Amino acid sequence: MSEEEGYVPPNVWTWDKESGGRFANINRPMAGQTHDKDLPVGEHPIQLYSLATPNGVKVTVMLEELLAIGKSEVEYDAYLINIQEGHQFGSGFVDANPNSKIPAMVDHSSDPAVRIFESGAILVYLAEKCGNAFYPEDPAKRAECLSWTFWQMASAPYLGGGFGHFYAYAPEKLEYPINRFAMEVKRQLDVLDRNLADREYMIGDEYTIADMAIYPWYGALALGLLYGGGEFLEVKSYENVLRWTEKVGERVPVQRGRRVNRPWGPEEEQVPERHSADDIK
Repeated sequence: MSEEEGYVPPNVWTWDKESGGRFANINRPMAGQTHDKDLPVGEHPIQLYSLATPNGVKVTVMLEELLAIGKSEVEYDAYLINIQEGHQFGSGFVDANPNSKIPAMVDHSSDPAVRIFESGAILVYLAEKCGNAFYPEDPAKRAECLSWTFWQMASAPYLGGGFGHFYAYAPEKLEYPINRFAMEVKRQLDVLDRNLADREYMIGDEYTIADMAIYPWYGALALGLLYGGGEFLEVKSYENVLRWTEKVGERVPVQRGRRVNRPWGPEEEQVPERHSADDIK
């Protein structure tokens, strides 16, 4: 039904498998596994099952940052979860993350092994595991760090599920949802730009998990790498966001983390699986 004709919701919603655009084949209104498939387990303590989407990149950046400062306890194997092929609905992945979303992580350094899902939770877990690395000890700074980290977690559905879906992936372009979510994304960019006006990083002069959480989403948007909406949203007008994006992106662990579980783009930037530091040339 077109936007001009209007949409009248039925009394009871039913699932139409043919609707939903590019990701219709993997979206469904129920949870749980669709097939039996065990997850592979490598030799390292940390096992990551992910894809280099923004939420996946958060975790691989954190792992590479920790390894760069000598935290060998988080040496890891990273296995590719192809969401287009439905790997996230395999029984092993659902055991690791009942929400069937990447990333999922299992820490085998304890018995029984610990599962952690939701990217923000994984960042906090890893920070605490490594003596509060990239996670302020001062209560006020920690509160600021957590506030910005959870700001990102709460904002991402508007950026990805909202703007990204209707602007880039929906089966037809509809003015109202695109305008609604574009307005919200620009408001979020303005929030970031104002915060970064007098700060080097998200909470001040200290680089933290808040930067790692926000960069893969809003940094990618600022660089025009997310949804192709850079010109539409005038991202170049957010100068403080662009400056911060460039600074974070210069970090070698960030550059390494962005490539892990990446099966697309230039061949030299692809690292579909990672089992040692040598896998990232």
